Amino acid sequence: MAYLDHAATTPMFPEAIAAMTELLAMPGNPSSLHASGRVARRHVEEAREVVARVLGCRPAEVVFTSGGTEANNIALKGIAWSEREQNPAKRRIVVSSVEHHAVLDPTHWLQDSNEFDVTWVPVDHFGRVTPQALREALGDDPSDVALVSVMMANNEVGTTNDIAALTAVTREFGIRFHTDAVQAPAWLDVNFAELGVCAMTVSAHKVGGPHGVGALIVSRDCKITPLVHGGGQERDIRSGTLDAPAIVAFAAALDVVSERRTTEVARIRALRDSLVEQVFAVAPDAIFNGDPEGRLANNAHFTFPGCLGDSLLMLLDAQGVECSVGSACSAGVPQPSHVLLAMGETADHARSTLRFSLGYSSGASDVDELITALPVALERGRRAGMPRGAA
Repeated sequence: MAYLDHAATTPMFPEAIAAMTELLAMPGNPSSLHASGRVARRHVEEAREVVARVLGCRPAEVVFTSGGTEANNIALKGIAWSEREQNPAKRRIVVSSVEHHAVLDPTHWLQDSNEFDVTWVPVDHFGRVTPQALREALGDDPSDVALVSVMMANNEVGTTNDIAALTAVTREFGIRFHTDAVQAPAWLDVNFAELGVCAMTVSAHKVGGPHGVGALIVSRDCKITPLVHGGGQERDIRSGTLDAPAIVAFAAALDVVSERRTTEVARIRALRDSLVEQVFAVAPDAIFNGDPEGRLANNAHFTFPGCLGDSLLMLLDAQGVECSVGSACSAGVPQPSHVLLAMGETADHARSTLRFSLGYSSGASDVDELITALPVALERGRRAGMPRGAA
């Protein structure tokens, strides 16, 4: 089997599995005051220090969550609500048009509930938000803007944004800035203190850690109205009993990523470039999406004209090659990728895409399996054609 879907989830590092397994056998709630509770708390706080070191923030700025989706919801709703509480005139959110649904959906919820107006920032042909586009989205008088949210790296096409350049724009007006950095830490040197953001989302299972744990990095001067009320854990931003084994595994995975990033990025980039070259050799009419240079090292995103991406995925899966489509599927009806549409592509183009994403367990044999399977899948997929009216 060739697993080429690391952007969806990455297998856990052995070091993370070992750390999690060891702690699973230990009793103790990190909020308890007895000896077992103090031991669990010590492991959590040591993990918090590791996360802070790797991500360039203070330990007190690390708020553990159940994953990226919860962290994004806390950021979008909690910061917007808090800013409006301090200044009722702040009733607008500015969000890029290519965000993950974990940002898009809470943004739409705030809009649909008539709580906030939303300004969508357009992207260029590569899927990038430019400082000029952000400045234009803010408008002549951005005093009503409660929050800006722009992702660090796109989960579909892999294009990266210069977050520091974007926060330089919002800093002029004192506007809060959140970035979804879920795809970034495995491949980019992320330093929270240097980005100029007030909040940043990360997730464990994208960096070789377990599912069900992540973090929202929150600057100490950023106020957040909590979504969940309870025990007051995590600075009263995210109440609930902490999953100490998962948190420890998350930190262990980030530690491994940090130690190996330089050599691993170089290896994976070379493997990715080989994959791209060989795909073009067997599919000369394929189209490579996203920025060819300013992108994540592990991402290769293609359009295959005349084929429905969902069909290609299943045809490849039948041959033991696992990848991802560049579109969502709602109620069994394929929908064009909102990312590709925002980049100016046609609906047919946006429905004919596949994402191949590599990770630490990837090797040349995975690429070989893909290149062997792809011509067969393309021939069968093109024979089936594009469903009429599906766009």
